[in-house]
Amino acid sequence: MTTPRIAVVSAGLSNPSSTRMLADRLLSATREQLDLLSPDAAVSADADVFEIRDFAHDITNNLLTGFASPALETMLNAVVSADALIVVTPIFSTSYSGLFKSFIDILDPDALTGKPVLIGANAGTARHSLAIDYAIRPLFAYLHAAPVSTGVFAASADWGGVEDGVAPLSARVERGARELAEAITRRTATAVEDPFDPAHYLGEGRSFGHLLGGLAGE
Repeated sequence: MTTPRIAVVSAGLSNPSSTRMLADRLLSATREQLDLLSPDAAVSADADVFEIRDFAHDITNNLLTGFASPALETMLNAVVSADALIVVTPIFSTSYSGLFKSFIDILDPDALTGKPVLIGANAGTARHSLAIDYAIRPLFAYLHAAPVSTGVFAASADWGGVEDGVAPLSARVERGARELAEAITRRTATAVEDPFDPAHYLGEGRSFGHLLGGLAGE
C-alpha cells in the first residue's frame, strides 16, 4: 500500500488554540491506528497541517475576486488531493466558525467527493456537542464527502485532569481515528483498473490466444 497523505485543517482563531490541540491529537491517533492496520509500512501517513487563520486574508480576497493567491492555491491543492481530511472548528453561536465556512465556500463543490473526513469541534461547554451532527456533518454531506461515523467534540472540561468517566475524550479520539484509518486503508487499497490489462476486456484468466480462437486452450 502506498503511503497515504492526510490533510489537517484547523480553524482556531488564536495561537495556540484548543482547536489546534484537538487537530494534532486526532492526527497522532490516526497515525497510531494506521500503524496497527499496516505494521509493515515504513511511514504510517504523511500529513499537511494548515491553520486557516494564516490564510484569512487570502480567503477573503478569493471570495471577493475569485482568484487564489499562490499560497492559498498550494493549500487548496494539498487539501483536495489528500487521501483523507481531518477538520476541526470551534463552535460559535451553535455552529462552525465563519472563517471555517469561508474556507469551505472557496472549495470546488465536487472537490471532496468520496473523501474520508474526520470531524472535530471544540467549545467552552459540552452543550454545543450536537453541533457536529446538526451543522458540520450536513455540510460535508452536501459536498459528497464521506465523514466517518464518529465526530470528536472537546469541551474545555475535557482538557482538565479528570476525564468524563462515561465517554472520555481519549476514547472518542481513538474511536474516530480508528474509523478514519480504516477508511484510508480501504481507499488506498483499492486498485486502479488498468484499461490496457487484457483481463479488462478479455475476462479474468483469458489471453489473446482465446481471442484468436482457441490458441490457448479453447
